[in-house]
Amino acid sequence: MHLQESGEMYLETIYILSKENATVRSIDVGEYMGYSKPSVSRAMSILKNGGYVSVSAEGYLSLTDAGLEIAQKIYQRHTMLTEFLMRLGVNSKTAAEDACRMEHIISDETFDAIRKHAEKFSQDK
Repeated sequence: MHLQESGEMYLETIYILSKENATVRSIDVGEYMGYSKPSVSRAMSILKNGGYVSVSAEGYLSLTDAGLEIAQKIYQRHTMLTEFLMRLGVNSKTAAEDACRMEHIISDETFDAIRKHAEKFSQDK
């Protein structure tokens, strides 16, 4: 199952929230993303059926191995692209917004090339 951008955003949000809190609930995801309960509920159902998220009897969300892999990939892209754009002189708010859009459409090949360039740039300083 190929995830759309919105699915990747939900997984990334669960990942971010799980780094900050021991438990994550759908309501936490909705508040973080600014989405309604029905929207989050529908998304969690799709992600659960796709094998990306599990939901405990208490309603706590967990990423499966497949969900965690995608969430970490998207989060890494977001943080690295934001930092890269800021180094180019883009203000932090714009850099984060642009990175959020870029992280979902950029190919692995292009991201790896940008990452390598950014690492080389860091080493040269």
